[in-house]
Amino acid sequence: MPHVIAEPCIGTKDTACAGVCPVDCIHPTKEEAAFETAEMLHIDPDTCIDCGLCVDECPVKAIFPEEDLPSEWADYAQKNADYYKQ
Repeated sequence: MPHVIAEPCIGTKDTACAGVCPVDCIHPTKEEAAFETAEMLHIDPDTCIDCGLCVDECPVKAIFPEEDLPSEWADYAQKNADYYKQ
């Protein structure tokens, strides 16, 4: 199961997690035009290899394995997936 970025990322958008991702599945990065208008970062569930490297890099503890996502943020799994369907 992939990892999911949840509500604590809103407004923070710290890209340390993207810097350690071995498969480049966290977007938008600071180099992308969408970064300025994005509310938060997202993990591509089809690309994520579930390595967990991003979890410890997140300064606001916004990244969870999907199976451990707090119930109040359950909708963020779909929000992450929907970002990549745009």
